[in-house]
Amino acid sequence: MNGGGDLADERLARVFLGRVIEPGDEVGGQWVRERGVPEVVRRLSGVGEPLHGVTARRWAGLRARAALAEPERDLAVAAAAGVRFVCPGDAEWPGTLDELGDARPLGLWVRGRPSLRMWALRSVAVVGARACTQYGAHMAAALACGLAERGWVVVSGGAYGIDGAAHRGALGAGGATVAVLACGVDRPYPRGHTQLINRIAEQGLVVGELPPGDHPTPSRFILRNRVIAALTRGTVVVEAAYRSGSLVTARAAQRLGRHTMGVPGPATSGLSTGVHELLRGEAVLVTDAAEVVELVGDMGELAPDRRGPVLPRDLLEPAARRVLAALPARRPATADEVAREARTTPDDAIARLYELDALGYVERHGDGWKLTRQAMVSVREGRRPC
Repeated sequence: MNGGGDLADERLARVFLGRVIEPGDEVGGQWVRERGVPEVVRRLSGVGEPLHGVTARRWAGLRARAALAEPERDLAVAAAAGVRFVCPGDAEWPGTLDELGDARPLGLWVRGRPSLRMWALRSVAVVGARACTQYGAHMAAALACGLAERGWVVVSGGAYGIDGAAHRGALGAGGATVAVLACGVDRPYPRGHTQLINRIAEQGLVVGELPPGDHPTPSRFILRNRVIAALTRGTVVVEAAYRSGSLVTARAAQRLGRHTMGVPGPATSGLSTGVHELLRGEAVLVTDAAEVVELVGDMGELAPDRRGPVLPRDLLEPAARRVLAALPARRPATADEVAREARTTPDDAIARLYELDALGYVERHGDGWKLTRQAMVSVREGRRPC
């Protein structure tokens, strides 16, 4: 595209800049904020002085990229692939992305029918290690399935491991999921997830900052994570080593004031060390979808109380439980001994002992009372009432 005059339309100008400025480039974001998109395009097209904040060599590189940019072609290629370009000011633009400041995306390429803004309002990121364990994959899929069943959108990065398990868990529940890619959304990456990403595009959304045909790089993977964090109301990390990219997502979420959660793993697993480090800080430990929703959901969306099974002895009155606990495990005891241990009167102890006898917990042995075999089993299994 020659000159800046033909790029008066800001959408076209943002597509142009997407070919020139890398995702998350805060210097470029500052240019856009201070001078406006048309003026930045004009300068990069060779009209006027170079913009401040970069070296002459870097400016020359940006100018070289600008000379090759073809925004009309990008939009045409995207349209042919069923992809639309969403930018700030559009009704579909998620306002939460604006919290990224100068690192805010210039726009997002979106593949899929639903509204990105509406889905982002009730979404949770589930991220973690690529080389995950079977336990990690199971937990990610179970979390995503539970979230989808509760009407939440599961957002992840489309990668192998935890990301893929999370997407499949949501899809398997017939729920909503969003894959945020570090490449053009018209060319699924990794290649081994082509079928999965195509299915996500049919049932949900595939999103990315990079224009059609662009390839991923290590830095683009890292910068992509800020979008995942900003889109969602909270981030859950399932498995992550100390240097995992998913920790970048979690820290971005913390900087943005989002909820950060971690699923604990074995203390001996290197793939859980990063998660455990998060949990030693500001992250909250979660084990299922109900606990996630309790944090990110609306008031009153509480996880159920965690309780063990109710046993028959749990239904005893407190006084009867104290008398039962006062009986020695291996010998009979008189009513006076039981009364002293239970801190009650002999008459009350006798009344409780007869009650427990009728229920099968104790039996009479001459002048004393002894635990029955049923009660002894409870003692051996560590379930003696207290």
